[in-house]
Amino acid sequence: MKQRINLLIAFSVLALLVLSTVQCYLVKTTYDYKVAQFHTEIKNEIAQITNNYNDIDSALISKKELLYKGLAEQFFQGKTTKFQLKKAILENEFRDALTLKIQQKLERDLPNLKIDFAIVLNKFIFYQNFKKADTIFSEKPFIQNKLYGNLASLNQSFLVRNYVGTTNGSFENQDYKLLTEDSMYVSVIDWEMIILRRMTFILILSLLSILTLITLFVIAIKALIKQKKVSDVKTDFINNITHELKTPLATLGISTKILEQKNIRDNDENFTAIVNTISRQNNRLQNLIDQVMANSLAENEIELQKEKINSEEFLKAIIEDFKIGNPKITIETDFQTEKTILVLDKFHLTTAILNVLENAVKYGSNTIRLTTKNIQNEFSISIQDDGIGISKTKQPLLFEKFYRVEQGNLHNTKGLGLGLYYVDLIIKAHQGTIAVISDLGKGAVFTINFKV
Repeated sequence: MKQRINLLIAFSVLALLVLSTVQCYLVKTTYDYKVAQFHTEIKNEIAQITNNYNDIDSALISKKELLYKGLAEQFFQGKTTKFQLKKAILENEFRDALTLKIQQKLERDLPNLKIDFAIVLNKFIFYQNFKKADTIFSEKPFIQNKLYGNLASLNQSFLVRNYVGTTNGSFENQDYKLLTEDSMYVSVIDWEMIILRRMTFILILSLLSILTLITLFVIAIKALIKQKKVSDVKTDFINNITHELKTPLATLGISTKILEQKNIRDNDENFTAIVNTISRQNNRLQNLIDQVMANSLAENEIELQKEKINSEEFLKAIIEDFKIGNPKITIETDFQTEKTILVLDKFHLTTAILNVLENAVKYGSNTIRLTTKNIQNEFSISIQDDGIGISKTKQPLLFEKFYRVEQGNLHNTKGLGLGLYYVDLIIKAHQGTIAVISDLGKGAVFTINFKV
């Protein structure tokens, strides 16, 4: 059974992990789609802002083209090197002015987005009639080739568009064409948060789905474990109910054998005492099922049949019955009260006190001392044993249902873990209290108090 439950838990955990992985994959796929969609939107919006530089500042663009033509002609006249030409292009005097104008246009037309951009020069190629094109430089986009903008790196940016420009001219009676290509890269500040805001509903739905799966998984596992525990308790109950019935049956058996003795039958006093014992144990046996059923009730649900009893006589009768079933156990009494009248349920309280006495024997006690006292307006019953004792850490659990102290399997005896729980239940039903004081190896003292 335990192995089957462990396998079921393992498969459930595996299924939960698979479902969570699939859910995360779907969220990641959605995220990638949202990112691509966002990039497309930015590209389209910027494309609507400007198709080329002329609509930003045509005068500056004209000066820039004149600069490019002049630098190209100087290069072919041998007045400048490729390195010098490239440096002159990248450090042109229009750099800061165009950067500012482009930035202002982006801020004006896209006020809801904070954009950093960079325009890098990719190609600078010179075509001359009947001659092979002279590529002054043609490179992959590098931030070092930045013409305009304030973007520090292309790593977190994306390509918006390419700007291809051509300039026609004549040099030394020969026509030529100058081809340039610029690429615009942008980076939207906090673009991740924009994407996440757009995915809020999906993220919440996914999170709730995963949490629901985990919650259902935990509830199912708890229910399974609880069911197993109930099943174990049921099995335990069936296997050990004989032990709970053993005391009254043993007492009845011993009493019956005693009655077979002729000298007992001839002695009216002894005969009457044995018959009374048999009657009491018979009543206890008949009502034992009621005791077991009472363990499923709370103290306020137990119906007590209270009656007036003489406490000392009541306790003496319990001790006599206990001695018949446990002849080797020494019982000492110290009644510091005299003819105290209590209003109690005789059957339930008898069973409760016997449970404490039998529990003492189960845990190795040979001598039990029962003491009664009147403390202010309370009647106190103290049951002290010399058994193995109970550790401090386990004492708070003593009165819990189905709890059994591990080292308590002495003399091959077993219990249901109902005895002390039932004792606590009955004492509380009488509006009383029960407490225990114990140390390992020094026995235990159970004190029961009732209001007089």
